[in-house]
Amino acid sequence: MKFTIDEIKAEHQKVKSGADFPNYIQAIKNLGVSHYKALVADGNTKYFDLENNFAETGAKYDTLRISENLNLEQFKSRLKLHQQGGTDYMTFCKDCAENGVESWKMDLNVMTCTYFDKNGNDILVEIIPS
Repeated sequence: MKFTIDEIKAEHQKVKSGADFPNYIQAIKNLGVSHYKALVADGNTKYFDLENNFAETGAKYDTLRISENLNLEQFKSRLKLHQQGGTDYMTFCKDCAENGVESWKMDLNVMTCTYFDKNGNDILVEIIPS
């Protein structure tokens, strides 16, 4: 594996809002990250290389309860606000939990982000801005 969690964290420190996100994605892609999956409940994120080796962050915050009820329209409006720089990462994670989003997967090969509900269904796929 080419990258370390410390290298990824160093790139993540540069992200102040959703507006900085495209630069972050490019930076970790350059480190050799193929895709990553983030769990909303505790923030643990697994970063994978092309051979499916991974490094993970471990829990980043106290456990959030994921709502049983998916509220996709509310989530979409909160996501848009976050992408425009209107909320920080922790607020976005809380928005995910409150609206029934359990995790997301960023695929840096096809440049998509897929959001999942508690049943593992993909509920929204977005193109990652580059």
